[in-house]
Amino acid sequence: EERKAEDCSPSRLARQVGSEVAKWIRVNRRPRKRKRGKREVAFEKLSPDQIILLLEWLLEQKTLSPQTLHCLQQTYHLPEQDAEVRHRWCELIIKHKYTKAYNQVERFLLEDQAMGIYLYGELMVSEDARLQQLAHRCFELVKEHMDRASAQVVTEMLF
Repeated sequence: EERKAEDCSPSRLARQVGSEVAKWIRVNRRPRKRKRGKREVAFEKLSPDQIILLLEWLLEQKTLSPQTLHCLQQTYHLPEQDAEVRHRWCELIIKHKYTKAYNQVERFLLEDQAMGIYLYGELMVSEDARLQQLAHRCFELVKEHMDRASAQVVTEMLF
């Protein structure tokens, strides 16, 4: 019983995430060409809170390759996670200009308007024309359904 409680301690959960971050950083540093179907790294199953922590730590990385981002998405089923996890995932997509997942950012802005406000700012500072167009397009679709204060904040970011 005592062992079980110890296993769920915040420090142990954070250490586990730290070890996963190290694995992802190693995967990201690998040469681009690899033998197909050979996946040497075994990733642990993480709780949503641990995935959030993992994504936050990965946000601190200067660059993540499209292959690494794809692998992250597949490993943790990121599009199916809760809004908190998807929000961090969208930040990674924007930061690393992972074009294959731009549709997931669009979905987040349309379906999770309250949490999406901060992402509009990220989209605009990205200096990526496609991401800025995505921000404008999504805002046009949802602004009528936003509360006035939120709509005003987003308007100031976009225009």
